[in-house]
Amino acid sequence: MRYFFEEYAFDTELRELHRGSDVVSVAPQVFDLLEYLIRNRERVVSKDDLINAVWKGRIVSDAALTTRLNVARNAIGDSGDEQRLIKTLPRKGFRFVGQVRTPEETTDAGVADDPVELTRPVLKLSDKPSLAVLPFTNLSSDPEQEYFAEGMVEDITTALSRSKRLFVIACNSSVTYSGKAIDIKQVGSELGVRYVLEGSVRKAGKRVRITGQLIDVASGIHLWADRFDGELEDIFDLQDRITGKVVNAIFPKLRKSEIERASRKPTANLTAYDYYLRGASIMSKRNSETFADALPLLMKAIECDPEFAPAYAAAAAWYPLSVFFGRSINREQETKAAVALARKSIELDSDDAFVLSRSGWTLAVMARELDEGADYLARATDADPNSAYAWTFRGMSNVLLGRHEEAIEYFERALRLSPLDPAISTTYLGFAYAEFFSGRYERALHWWNMTLRHSPTWLGTRRFFIACLALSGQIDAAKAAFESVRQSDPTLRISTIRERFPLRRNEDLARVAKGYRLAGVPE
Repeated sequence: MRYFFEEYAFDTELRELHRGSDVVSVAPQVFDLLEYLIRNRERVVSKDDLINAVWKGRIVSDAALTTRLNVARNAIGDSGDEQRLIKTLPRKGFRFVGQVRTPEETTDAGVADDPVELTRPVLKLSDKPSLAVLPFTNLSSDPEQEYFAEGMVEDITTALSRSKRLFVIACNSSVTYSGKAIDIKQVGSELGVRYVLEGSVRKAGKRVRITGQLIDVASGIHLWADRFDGELEDIFDLQDRITGKVVNAIFPKLRKSEIERASRKPTANLTAYDYYLRGASIMSKRNSETFADALPLLMKAIECDPEFAPAYAAAAAWYPLSVFFGRSINREQETKAAVALARKSIELDSDDAFVLSRSGWTLAVMARELDEGADYLARATDADPNSAYAWTFRGMSNVLLGRHEEAIEYFERALRLSPLDPAISTTYLGFAYAEFFSGRYERALHWWNMTLRHSPTWLGTRRFFIACLALSGQIDAAKAAFESVRQSDPTLRISTIRERFPLRRNEDLARVAKGYRLAGVPE
């Protein structure tokens, strides 16, 4: 069930809280508390009601309950002083007082009628051995170390992805299972994989312990399990050992050299690595309110290790994100900084898919170097055929170049590699662009509706959606959509199309302009 309130979408089936296009991180217990309050919003719920529902009757102190309520309020932009959404009634209990809409009650003049049922495709197993690395459990006493566990998973996934004889699901789809009770067979079905790797990370001081177990989805048999202890200085060796063990358990004859482990250790400076993981973790959440905090951390990583290529690439990719969120202040200076970071990252490591994809997209969007950006993105997918990010943005670069059929093929690859990605709306949006510029407006509207239903307040999706509605004959809906967008983006003009989205072909620009004029967008 999905509930909508203010700019939030609360999905009880996927156990996700979205603020616009951003996924808000919520601990499982806090999610359960919010769900109970929202489901019972028509009445005041007592302390005992909450304890029975969330803590299953266990003894819970008033301080613990107050802490959880404050965390829940913070997750939805509320506070104990304001109590705009969750109200405390002294000596009575608590009530969710925000205005809640269900999908049946939600109407949006900017969303076209779509008779096609929007369901996820059934995923066929790859011909290659297929694997998903699930979120590792953070066993450290400090919950702030969650970023470290996330970083371990991403690094292990990346190492496994380099084997072209494996099919590895992207991290962004696997992370959707974080904090959930997991049914391995269900995970295998939803992600379309034969094997699942799960484990835990405990970081204490300069010591780290990583455990892992590899499971055959069909039989539930544990093919391999092991524990690795070492100093933080040995962290990449530990990751290498885990990767090699997994590869050998899945495909005994697979050569370890295919993983290219020795040449892929990102940095010997663990302080730089820590700053990098923190910054990358913030960027991955795509939260428009907090993403600005990522750049200083990434720059600290570069300061600590001036040869750390992924930090340069992530910092470069921060700038297109700033433009996307509408936070760009001085485009000329920002472009200069972004291009310098992108080119430095490629100079340091011209074979790494992460570096190539982030830097390639940055050069395409910020510097308008469309051909060069497309070349780097093509090299990224060659370097790592399992990178959903690289395939998505290779598709986006082809949209900019006017190669729409080719772009659709790349979006299909990305969707298969990361079918549950929290950022899947970017891939959906890519499909919408490609179909729109091909003149297939009904198909484009289908994908735009998919995008909007996944990220209902994502402003960036609505700009060209206006033109698509108009060109499909839905003039009133297009005008309503424009009025909605203009509230948040009063500077939208036909003359700014290429500035916001650097399309190469004049006919693509003309198509958008024609739709905008029909919808009443000013010149």
